[in-house]
Amino acid sequence: MVYVAYDPWSPKGEAILVPKDSPIKTVADLKGKKVTFAKGSNTNYLVVKALEKAGLQYSDIKVASLQPADARAAFEGKNIDAWAIWDSYLAAAQKATDARTLTDGTGLAANRGYYLAAKSFAEVHPDTLKKVLEEVNKVSEWAKSNPAEVAKFLSPALGINADILEIAEKRRDYGVLPITDEVIAKQQDIADAFYKIKLIPKQINVKEIVWQSNRRN
Repeated sequence: MVYVAYDPWSPKGEAILVPKDSPIKTVADLKGKKVTFAKGSNTNYLVVKALEKAGLQYSDIKVASLQPADARAAFEGKNIDAWAIWDSYLAAAQKATDARTLTDGTGLAANRGYYLAAKSFAEVHPDTLKKVLEEVNKVSEWAKSNPAEVAKFLSPALGINADILEIAEKRRDYGVLPITDEVIAKQQDIADAFYKIKLIPKQINVKEIVWQSNRRN
């Protein structure tokens, strides 16, 4: 697989939450506390960077790796101290529990999405792949301008009320953008961070897995 494009999403589309009545006021207060998130996810990286900024190590917290549904139950049951989660689960939790945000991804994690393709397909059918990305971008541009319609469309599939999804839609961005040196560098940061905390077994060179035909300096 190779990176062929990215979607900007939004750093505000992920956050570390605590219950509204929690004594935890800052990320630094998470030392020794139990924090849950999906292992290897965008919010796993957010936790790493937030702790780093607060002067803490990853080993300073008690990690509880849970998928969103189980994490939500643990959060509401106060079996964990904090929950790092992304939209639309983030919007749903904020709406239902009035949870407080310790930090979102602003200044910490870009929270981008990526389009991938089989390397063999990208090399043999570059024109077809570019056409696919152009068509996806048309839909993306429509979605950017119609958050309410997107929310109504997604609601039945996700099982989340449209009004909650609309909150998430309004704070995210859309796009099918070329991979740049800056994007590669940020992905390299994630790869290095995950290697450092032993989430991945070996170091990765992101530059080696980027489709060069759609790369922009």
